[in-house]
Amino acid sequence: QVQLVESGGGLVQRGGSLRLSCKASGFPISGYDMFWARQAPGKQRDIIARINASGARTHYEDSVRGRFTVSKDMPKNTMYLQMNDLTPQDTAVYYCTRPTGDYWGQGTQVTVSS
Repeated sequence: QVQLVESGGGLVQRGGSLRLSCKASGFPISGYDMFWARQAPGKQRDIIARINASGARTHYEDSVRGRFTVSKDMPKNTMYLQMNDLTPQDTAVYYCTRPTGDYWGQGTQVTVSS
């Protein structure tokens, strides 16, 4: 069955970097658009980065554009989110999702201290 497992979250200082991973199983990520979303305490869950099936096209929400990079490693069947220049406003639970079929991972916590 389809499964998405995020990892790589943690505590980092302002200006630091983290790389999140989303390991997919049950389907090839090369065949599907996939997104990263995040949800801060008391706020709605927002899509922040998108990558198409082939990995050739990406799109970012304004607050992360230029700092975050989404990518796919097809042989590893894993999607990544490289996050640089982190700020406390980036503190949230980060989720990967396959919109076709509305599949979501369990999330990974990212906390940025000031």
